Amino acid sequence: MYKVHFKLFFISMTLIFSQQSFAGKKHCQRYEDKLANIQSQQRQGHSVKRSERLKKQEESARTKWWQCQQSRLKKPIVNKQNKQKKKPIKISVKGQQLSRSSASDIKENRIDPFETSAALVLKSRYQGEKLRAWLEYYQQPKLCSRPKTIKKFAFCVENRRTQQLAFDKMMLIKF
Repeated sequence: MYKVHFKLFFISMTLIFSQQSFAGKKHCQRYEDKLANIQSQQRQGHSVKRSERLKKQEESARTKWWQCQQSRLKKPIVNKQNKQKKKPIKISVKGQQLSRSSASDIKENRIDPFETSAALVLKSRYQGEKLRAWLEYYQQPKLCSRPKTIKKFAFCVENRRTQQLAFDKMMLIKF
């Protein structure tokens, strides 16, 4: 009888203390994840300065994780006197002063200029025989193959446009 009571007592104590240790591990999981993240960053290549900073971060993360595992982690003390009240942010849109809530409404209702539900269809300016004729007609200047400045790019765009206008006039005369 004594052995049965002892076994039941031992099993119940084991279950009670093991549940507390598992609960402690769940509570400390975020500290362990942070430590693992810092250690993975250390394994990657970086400068000496960054290495020193990561070492300090790892040491502080390891101490916090260890204190959490040992249930000695101090909870941060919040001083109510030092808390500052948040002031509502004023945002102006076209001369109107808006509060934070109405500013968020504007952001939600805003439509992006390229937001569309229609399919995007790209067609060239010329098709079929006209395209073949254009490709034979168009002579691209050498500096337009890879323009390095905006001035050269603008020249290339204007040159192409003038050649297109001349080509369109020529095609109107032919047909």
